[in-house]
Amino acid sequence: MLNTALGRFRIISLLDGISFIYLLYCSIYLKRMMDQPEAIRIPGLVHGIIFTIYCILLLQLMLNKNWSMKRIVLIGLTSLIPFAPFFLEIWLKKQEQAEQ
Repeated sequence: MLNTALGRFRIISLLDGISFIYLLYCSIYLKRMMDQPEAIRIPGLVHGIIFTIYCILLLQLMLNKNWSMKRIVLIGLTSLIPFAPFFLEIWLKKQEQAEQ
């Protein structure tokens, strides 16, 4: 799975989805309800690093796979919607299996 750009992107996409959901939990519950504004500093940093890697790998996929800009934008938008990366994983897995 880590041997291909698509495999690496699949892993980072899932990590991005998990970190995004955790960041939302931290920002809504811990920061707002428990009044702990420092609670989002570390999860925000981790999510930011993962999201940066996500964008770099998405660019790499665009260049390696010759995917259309529309496809890249749609895949990129899934990182902004909670739980969407988990549904994207199903499609990405099919794409990776089709390549083999």
